[in-house]
Amino acid sequence: MSELRVVRAGTVPYEDAWAWQRELHEARVAGTGPDTMLLLEHPPVYTAGKRTAAHERPFDGTPVIDVDRGGKITWHGPGQLVGYPIVALADPVDVVAHVRRMEQALIGVCASVGLGTGAVEGRSGVWVRADERGPDRKVAAIGVRVARGVTMHGFALNCDPDMAAFSNMVPCGIPDAGATSLSAELGRDVPVAEVIDAVEAAMREVLTAVPA
Repeated sequence: MSELRVVRAGTVPYEDAWAWQRELHEARVAGTGPDTMLLLEHPPVYTAGKRTAAHERPFDGTPVIDVDRGGKITWHGPGQLVGYPIVALADPVDVVAHVRRMEQALIGVCASVGLGTGAVEGRSGVWVRADERGPDRKVAAIGVRVARGVTMHGFALNCDPDMAAFSNMVPCGIPDAGATSLSAELGRDVPVAEVIDAVEAAMREVLTAVPA
């Protein structure tokens, strides 16, 4: 386990944060920078991973930023806590295990505010399982890229965002499931500020690295 530097950056435009990730990634690969996790929010933006199909994009032609992570399309915006861990993974690199560790960390965070969630086989992210209120609903999305043994991109936890943004697309390319938030599920306002300490602590526990 190496030291993890956490930067709480406030609100950062998506493309600026993406460039920042690339700089941190290069430094980590070169051994000149530490494992780092950025915690932030974005102004409203849609981003599409490499597997996004045309019919999954916003129905009204809203611009989309195509990115180099796995996964499909998602939305980022105020009220959603986004985390970008740029960490070196142990050899042999196991990307699925990295995703599962982040899922378990966020499941614990959700439990700490009173929401029961879990993982769904074959689907990444953290889910509220189907109940009388509706089908399976994703409360946290995960999409990563690993290059030269170092991770990029990460997770997005819906705290109290404007959920209308998710109705303008097929979120994560999954037509038979929905998106939700901590606030929607718990029936009270759960701002980013309420969970950011718990997210940082949980991620520190699960994000491991080895010297590059």
